[in-house]
Amino acid sequence: MTQIPGRTATVAGTNLAQAKSHNRRVVIEAVRINGALSRAEIARLTALSSQTISNIVSELETAGILKAAARRKTGRGQPATPLSIDPDGAYSIGLQLDHRELIGVVVDLAGKIRARSLIAVDRPAPGQALPAMQRLIAKLLKAARIDRSRLLGIGLAMPGPFGVEGITSVGPTALPGWQDFPLAAELGRLTGLAVFVENDATAAVIGERLHGVARSLDSFVYLFIGTGLGAGLFLGGHLFKGSAHNAGEIGHMIVEPEGRPCPCGNRGCLERYLSLRAAYEYLKFPDPDHASPEMLSDLLAKDDRRISRWIGSVLPPMRRAVNILESMLDPDAIVLGGFLPLPLLKALFERLEPLPPSVGARRARRSPRILLGAAGRETSALGAAALPIFDEINPQFDVLLKPQRG
Repeated sequence: MTQIPGRTATVAGTNLAQAKSHNRRVVIEAVRINGALSRAEIARLTALSSQTISNIVSELETAGILKAAARRKTGRGQPATPLSIDPDGAYSIGLQLDHRELIGVVVDLAGKIRARSLIAVDRPAPGQALPAMQRLIAKLLKAARIDRSRLLGIGLAMPGPFGVEGITSVGPTALPGWQDFPLAAELGRLTGLAVFVENDATAAVIGERLHGVARSLDSFVYLFIGTGLGAGLFLGGHLFKGSAHNAGEIGHMIVEPEGRPCPCGNRGCLERYLSLRAAYEYLKFPDPDHASPEMLSDLLAKDDRRISRWIGSVLPPMRRAVNILESMLDPDAIVLGGFLPLPLLKALFERLEPLPPSVGARRARRSPRILLGAAGRETSALGAAALPIFDEINPQFDVLLKPQRG
């Protein structure tokens, strides 16, 4: 794979005939990361032949995924034609369902938000959530004013884990009534669109990779602080979801033996210390089930000492979790984000040092061990919106293993 000065190396392609789908993704990823590129630059970055690049680019231009800009003079010979992502090539809807609100966005192929909205909810079961989703989708499409024929589908992020006896739909940090509910099929039936469901932490890792501080990271862990706690894993340039899409459920990782009891049946689970629910309980909010992140912000303005004491209680178990994650996964960085108000997230971030020694303490680091997420509270919704088009903008090596037809 050849380096181009000032450009970011991307995943190398392959010229195997059966790898056409993979190569299309590699080309799109190169243009998405680097901006406008000529055919020659794409070929050098991806290690694909000039003829392969020519064929793929022609197909992507016809499909409206890539568009050509004015030619530029780069030296001797014919001027090069730079190619970039066509924002109007496709659109997607992203939804994020949590205990207190349903967030929605419409994004274009370049990741720009064309419309955003939210609806207040109250720990909704399917019977309440599906009508709310329909209303929000209709509202988003009216505001976005897009070509609906280019709408690829809906991505939906919600709290996990999925299908785990004794944890899914159990306890105050879970949503009730979702165990074994065929959400994708039901929402697809109601809307006539393809629906992709993912847990909120995994969707957040996609959102941060596409829109936040992790754009140039090959491996990172996203700590999603919501009502509960989860982690999204992006390892070696790929999402890691686990055998049942429950990888990263670190909220139920035991960090305090014989610690606080958890509804899952264990004691000392991490989310009993680091989560919105844990903060509400520690700070003795009178009605934790109906508390909101904004209430934490208000308390910070009125009584920052109480908030400081809560952060102090969080730091020891959180440092142990960072040590475990770094020692097991060796990521480029761990990113903090979610629904925790930004002033509190910054305060937590600033007091995390000193971190315990681990493989993450190596000298030749490309990034700090801990980063603050930059995509904001819509991170999971943005990641969910990427789900219907994710195969088009991020290389998936498992396509090489699929049997070819015809």
